[in-house]
Amino acid sequence: MWLFVLGISFQAGSALANMAAPLVTRIAIDNVLGDQPLSPNLLVMWLVNLLGGIEAWQENIWLAAIAFVIFQLFIAVFVFGRQRVLALGGENTAKRLKDLLYDHIQKLPYNYHVHAKTGDLIQRCTSDVETTRRFLQQQTVEIARAVFFTCFALGIMFTINVTLTLVAMAFLPIIFIFSYIFFKNVRRVFKMADEAEAELTTVLQESLTGVRVVRAFGRARFEVDKFINKNNEFRSLQFRQMKFLSWYWSSSDILCWGQVLIVFIVGIIFTYNDQLTAGELLVFNINTGMMVWPMRQLGRVISDLGRMQVALGRVYEILDTPAEKDTPGAQPHDLRGDIVFKNVDFEYESSEGRKIFDSISFEIKKGETIAVLGATGAGKSTLMHVLLRLYDYGDGNITVNGKELSTISKNHLREKIGIVLQEPFLYSKTIQNNLEMAKDEVSKDEIVEATKTASAHEFIEEFEDGYDTMVGERGVTLSGGQKQRVAIARTLIKNSEMLIFDDSLSAVDTETDAQIRAALSERAGDVTTFIISQRITTLMDADRIFVIEGGKLTDQGSHDELLSRDGLYKRIWDIQSMLEQDFEKEGDA
Repeated sequence: MWLFVLGISFQAGSALANMAAPLVTRIAIDNVLGDQPLSPNLLVMWLVNLLGGIEAWQENIWLAAIAFVIFQLFIAVFVFGRQRVLALGGENTAKRLKDLLYDHIQKLPYNYHVHAKTGDLIQRCTSDVETTRRFLQQQTVEIARAVFFTCFALGIMFTINVTLTLVAMAFLPIIFIFSYIFFKNVRRVFKMADEAEAELTTVLQESLTGVRVVRAFGRARFEVDKFINKNNEFRSLQFRQMKFLSWYWSSSDILCWGQVLIVFIVGIIFTYNDQLTAGELLVFNINTGMMVWPMRQLGRVISDLGRMQVALGRVYEILDTPAEKDTPGAQPHDLRGDIVFKNVDFEYESSEGRKIFDSISFEIKKGETIAVLGATGAGKSTLMHVLLRLYDYGDGNITVNGKELSTISKNHLREKIGIVLQEPFLYSKTIQNNLEMAKDEVSKDEIVEATKTASAHEFIEEFEDGYDTMVGERGVTLSGGQKQRVAIARTLIKNSEMLIFDDSLSAVDTETDAQIRAALSERAGDVTTFIISQRITTLMDADRIFVIEGGKLTDQGSHDELLSRDGLYKRIWDIQSMLEQDFEKEGDA
C-alpha cells in the first residue's frame, strides 16, 4: 500500500511541475517581453523570486529558459519515481494474489476440485491476476493524474479569470457522466468476454491433456472445430468490446476538443477586450488541455476498472470459498488398530437424498487385508474417501484404534494412510524425482526396496537412464502397468500406517499382480490394507472380502466362504473363470 501512496505522491509532484512550467512562459510573455504588471499569484511570485526577481528576468531573459528546463527535469524525476514504485507495487500485488490463490486452492475441499474446471482455475490465477495488476500499476496513476491536474489547473485558472474558468468547467460534468454511462454498459460485456476466455482455456487444457485419446479415436477434427467455435465466441466478444471503446474514444474526442475550442474562442474575445493577457490566454489553453484530457482518460480508467472488477471478482470467488476445516480439537492418532464402521450413512451434496451408504456396519482387525468388490458406483472408492475424510460421513460412527474418525486430524490421516489410485498421477520429472516426492528425505536403498516390492525395479533398470529416466507429462512415456507400479512404490516409501489400493493393479498382468501382492503380504506386518478391484484373482488371497451392493455390505468372508454361497461374488467368479478358460482354449488353438 505504501508503494501506491508514494507513487501517487510522485504524481502530485509531477502535476504541480507540469502546471508551473506554463506559468514560466506566461511570465516571459507578459512580464519580461511585455509591460504587464506582475501577478500577485503566490506561485508566480515564488517562481520569479526563485531566480532573482522580475528585474533579473528582464535583464537576462535566458533565466526563463533555465526555469523551464528545471521544471522539465523535476517532471522527469517525478515520472521516473512514479513508474518505478507503481511497477514494484503492481508486481508485489500480483505475486501476493498468486501466492494466496495457490495456497487457498490447496486447502479447498476435495468436493470443490471434483467440480472445478482446471482451465478456468488457471485462467483466474493468471489472466485475471494480470488484469488486476495492470489496473493497479497503470490506471491508479491515471485516477490521481485526473484529480491532481483538475484541482491544480482550476486553482491557477480561478486566480486568472473566474468567468473563463467556469466556461472551461462546463463540459467536465458531461464528460464524467458520459464515462460513467459507458462503464455501466460495457462492464457486462467484459464479464462475458472473461468467462469466454476461461472456457477457451478449459477447452485447450482438456484437449492437450487428452491428446492421446483424441488421436486414438481420430477426433482431431472434432476438437479443432470445438476450439474454433469457442475462439470465435471469444473473438466476437472482444470485437464487441472494441466497438464500445471505439465509440467512446471518438465521442469523447469530440467533447474534449469542443471544450478546448470553446475556451480558446472565448479567451480570444476576452483578450481582444483586454480582459485577458496573451500570456494568460496561453496558460488557460494549456491548463484546459491538461484538465480535459485526464478526464477523458477516465473512460479508459473506467473501462479497465470494469475489467478489473470482473477479474478480481472471479479471483475472490476462489478466495471466498471456505477452505476445508478440521473438526475443532482434532488430533493425530495411531492408526494401527481395529477399524469399526457402525450404522454409517453417507450421501453426496448433489445426490438429492440418495444415500451412497445406508447404515453400513463392519469391523476390521488390526493388520488385516480387506478386499472390496462391488459393481461400478456401488461406493467402493467412496468408502475409502470417507476413511481419508475427503468427505465427512453423516449418521453413525467410525472408530480407528478406538478413536472416533471425526476427531482424528485430517492432515494426519492423509499423511499416514497411503493410497494408490487406478489412474496414478506422475509428474513430468525423472522416475527418481517422482519416487522422492513420497517424503522429505528418502535414501536410495528405501527407493530400491519399494520398487522391488512393487515389481518396478527390473523395468526401471532396463531403461537407458534407469531411475533418471524422464517420464512425460502425467507419466505418458510409461505404460499403464508401469505407471501403476511406480505409483505403488511411491506410496510404499511413505511407510504408511494403513494402505489403500483403489483398483491400482488393474493395468498389470495377473503374474505381476500375484508377485506384488505376495511382496506386500511379506512386509505388511500390522498395517491394515484395503484392496479394491473387479478382478477376483486380485482379491482372493485377502483375509476377508467385502461385497458391497446398493450402499450396503451384503456379504463378507474368505474366498472359499463366498464361493460356497450364491451371490454377486460367486457370479463374478464364474463369469471370469469361464472367460479365462475361453482365452486358454484360444491360446492352445
